[in-house]
Amino acid sequence: MLAERNNQNPDILQAPEAVIKKTTAQAIFTNLTFWVLIAIIAGVILGNYFPAIAVKMELLGKLFISIIKFFIGPIIFLTIVLGICGMGSLKKAGRIGIKSLVYFEIVTTIALIIGIVVANIIQPGKIDKAGLTIQDASKYTSGAAKGIDWKIFLNSNFTLQVLIAAIIVGIALSFYNGVDKKKIINSLSVISKFVFKGLRYVMYLAPIGAFGGMAFTIGKFGLHTLVPLGKLMLTVYCTMLIFVFIILGSIMRYYKESIWQFLKYIKEELLIVLGTSSSEAALPSIIDKLEKMGCSKSVVGLVVPAGYSFNLDGTSIYLSMSVIFLAQLYDVHLSWEEIISIIGILMLTSKGAAGVTGSGFIVLASTLTAIHKIPVEGLAFLLGVDKFMSEARAITNIIGNGVATIVIAKSEKEFLAPAFTEHRPVST
Repeated sequence: MLAERNNQNPDILQAPEAVIKKTTAQAIFTNLTFWVLIAIIAGVILGNYFPAIAVKMELLGKLFISIIKFFIGPIIFLTIVLGICGMGSLKKAGRIGIKSLVYFEIVTTIALIIGIVVANIIQPGKIDKAGLTIQDASKYTSGAAKGIDWKIFLNSNFTLQVLIAAIIVGIALSFYNGVDKKKIINSLSVISKFVFKGLRYVMYLAPIGAFGGMAFTIGKFGLHTLVPLGKLMLTVYCTMLIFVFIILGSIMRYYKESIWQFLKYIKEELLIVLGTSSSEAALPSIIDKLEKMGCSKSVVGLVVPAGYSFNLDGTSIYLSMSVIFLAQLYDVHLSWEEIISIIGILMLTSKGAAGVTGSGFIVLASTLTAIHKIPVEGLAFLLGVDKFMSEARAITNIIGNGVATIVIAKSEKEFLAPAFTEHRPVST
């Protein structure tokens, strides 16, 4: 009788090891990170061997980012409004905002300095210009004299616009004492839950978006373009790693957190950014992750959107390294006074390197024009590999904003759960 039952239920005869292997395999094949990574590898292969087809995959990457951008506005708006209303004190909201801006300025300045120091040590610009690919940089150099137009920056930066609108509505709703105030807040909470639920379904499309973005990048620019400026790319990536694990890692350690555990926690978002070269593609998801981690909704809502405009650690490193790279490329000696001036200029202009296409190159052109020693035309050498370095910038930016949110939340005692417990969700 027992034998018959076992024959009818073969799983009973399975050894524990087999059951474990089956469970592990199921976990891998249902994990978003696994499929995004496979998609990125497939994109690289297609782009390298079938570039004509790969370039056409750009539509998939753009479509995914467009869908994600549809969620950015509602999520930022709802998160900030509900956060301010739930904070109970507008004074506290103001304090968090000021503290965030101070933190942003300090950390991005450190990023600028690290970029300059490493570039001076490794000297990526000490190469032969003859083998470099030259592209047309006139559309960036022509705007060098006037620099960043802050009116255009504000008009073009949708995230910043929503941030400002949400703060105004949140403050107004906090002052409002009507009988239906609670009903309005509850309705916004319900809408917020539906929006995040919709986002979870959209994230299943992440592998398709990552595949399209990576295939297009490799197909259009080609891996061969990396060789002439390989030293610069290697220097940039190494500097980003130094900044993340030493600077941000030290900040996390001070607040009794682990940068390694945090990176594991947001691995899906990092791979999505890697595949799409856009930190915006992971913005709604990182907001959700930080809230689940334990950061209060109010802190997440204020810090993350503001950080996407003003806390660009990766971009700051890239800008400062690029200036030094071009100086070395043209054998231009920069005194310490001039280097300090470069840091001062970039401390201000780097805050405009978001929201406007090509603004990073305009910032570089403006900086080069201001110091009157390095040829602005040198930007033409950077255009060929800029796309390959945008991933490093975007990944460092999103990590920096996550760390900033944790720091502000902990300093405000708005961290609601112990960090990285086994019960904390680790996937979208």
